[in-house]
Amino acid sequence: MTVVLMLGSAPMVTEAALWPRAPFDRIVAINNAWRVRPDWDISVFPHDFPVDRHPVAGPGQRLVTETEFVPAQNAYGGFVHAGATMAFTTAYWALHALKPRVIAVFGCDMQYPIGRTTHFYGNGAPDPLRKDITLRSLEAKSARLMVLAAMQGCAMVNLSQGPSRLIFPHVARPLAAEARPLPHAVAVAAEALAGEAALGYTVPSGRYWEEAERFDPLALDRLDALWLEAARLPLRQSA
Repeated sequence: MTVVLMLGSAPMVTEAALWPRAPFDRIVAINNAWRVRPDWDISVFPHDFPVDRHPVAGPGQRLVTETEFVPAQNAYGGFVHAGATMAFTTAYWALHALKPRVIAVFGCDMQYPIGRTTHFYGNGAPDPLRKDITLRSLEAKSARLMVLAAMQGCAMVNLSQGPSRLIFPHVARPLAAEARPLPHAVAVAAEALAGEAALGYTVPSGRYWEEAERFDPLALDRLDALWLEAARLPLRQSA
């Protein structure tokens, strides 16, 4: 099973340009992050990513768009439950397509301090800050991702060392390949999955915004609370 490095667009991501390739088997770049280093393996971007920013795939490289990541995210419960940011979308796609044992994220912290550079290429649009029913709790969405990854034997870790909206454990890059999934509250996770199934908030096309009136924000908040509770087991055990 592979160790994946997933690059976002936070300002510090340029540090990755100087990193050795090891211990990563695959480098997955989100949106503009393919510009950080030339040896990326997979570039993931949505349908509305500007054409003039598309990478050109070289030997051994490939591009992934919604034709691949929408079915992959649907396999993990769809955009409404999983959260509609390209960081979450890309991670679910990687879980589905690459079957990794570690996904180490860098530059995906979704921190956008006012008056400071927000992206390595300047100031872009902070996608997770838009008004969106799927993004009521970024922390809960990362908890869900981490728990579902653990269920298939994959550890989610964060190589960034600053503040983050992700709840993944922070690890040093040389130790990323040794990461193991954290334990989680199995019964609580099962309750959350059952709740999702009962709601039936699935949109096969991925265009959940076209059916937003179907979704009850309070019901999504209850699910978010369950996923956070399921992921907090290690914290309770160490208390």
